[in-house]
Amino acid sequence: MLGEALRLIRVFHDLKQFEVAERLGVSRSHISDIEKGNREPSLDLIRKYSKEFGVSPSEIMFFAEGVGSANRGERARTSIASKVIDMLRFIEMKAQA
Repeated sequence: MLGEALRLIRVFHDLKQFEVAERLGVSRSHISDIEKGNREPSLDLIRKYSKEFGVSPSEIMFFAEGVGSANRGERARTSIASKVIDMLRFIEMKAQA
């Protein structure tokens, strides 16, 4: 879910993967792997996203799975984060139509 949130941040700023990679000082393949969920971003990279896009690290980490324990509050956070991602995907789809 974190990779998808970072992808949506990129898309809403109308940037290509290579543009974000250049701004953050990483390779395009690194960004691609994160967005696909094949790699977890480092805290340093999350800080770079935060600075570049004006989003606090805690707002970005809201979408990280496995943060905290598996208690009821964590399940609620995960459910809410999932719904936010779904809503942003819907907005993305409508914007492309």
